[in-house]
Amino acid sequence: MRRRIALTAVVTVTTALALAGCGQESTDDSAPGQAGGKPTVCLVMKSLANEYFQQMQTGAVTHVKERDDLTLDSSGTQNETDVDGQVALVESCITKRARAIVIAPADSKALVQVVAKAVKADIKVVNIDVKLDDGALQQAGVEVPFVGPDNRDGARQSGKVLADLLGKGGKVVILEGNPGADNATQRKNGFNDAVAEGGLTLLDSKTAHWETDEANQVFASMLTAHPDIQGVLASNDSMALGAIKVIQERKANVKVASFDNIPAVKEHLQSGVMVSTLDQYGSQQAADGIDFAMKMIGGEQVTGWQKTEIKLITKDNVGS
Repeated sequence: MRRRIALTAVVTVTTALALAGCGQESTDDSAPGQAGGKPTVCLVMKSLANEYFQQMQTGAVTHVKERDDLTLDSSGTQNETDVDGQVALVESCITKRARAIVIAPADSKALVQVVAKAVKADIKVVNIDVKLDDGALQQAGVEVPFVGPDNRDGARQSGKVLADLLGKGGKVVILEGNPGADNATQRKNGFNDAVAEGGLTLLDSKTAHWETDEANQVFASMLTAHPDIQGVLASNDSMALGAIKVIQERKANVKVASFDNIPAVKEHLQSGVMVSTLDQYGSQQAADGIDFAMKMIGGEQVTGWQKTEIKLITKDNVGS
């Protein structure tokens, strides 16, 4: 596949540069995969235009400064579905001979090939946030630990708040994430669980690829087609914000349940248009991923699913 690298906008931050003012900087005589005598760990994320990944990056940088035993090469793409951009970022980490890569993949299958290339180059890889596809990993002949939350249960918890509010027969729609991402599938499944458990009526379910502007357009069309919509189950807060803009513009009586708990939704939880979101502690996921990567660099075996914390957020605990 020919990659559109020249057209991809990529954002990269290297912690070694940020620490140079504190007397810590890279040296030219470091061993491969090390800067200033410290192992280099690449953190590869999705869109740094998304507040969730901005928080993840900030948390990772803070954690690395506290550890003070590695150099962090942190990067992300311009949008949520830029698979080619992420492949290019991982290829760059391989070329730099990083000691480890911590990745939140844009697609659960499309990133497996380059991840396998990194593993076979003796680079430790830790998967966070969006689980890589088990079948694709098995076919590629590699095993990669997953550090992340139970997306299905989290979405079910958030959706249940909306279901309890609307009651049996309440009419709802789902805004799905990127169809190629496992967390999008799991959150959709969790929302469907809440719909079934609460006896809700699902009018429509469409992807908006995690993006605010696309969700604004998709939900506007949904509301035009179904003016009796009472609730929206949004698979992330960015899409929830797009739906809320439509709700406010049309002065519609529609409530929103969501996922991520980014700072921008706090006011909507307090106003009541958003009834719930789910905190999956993205910054802590990155920190945990880095910690596991460092254990693997040190020779420790890390396998399977390392489950991370989630917390249901409503108006009652939004400030806590």
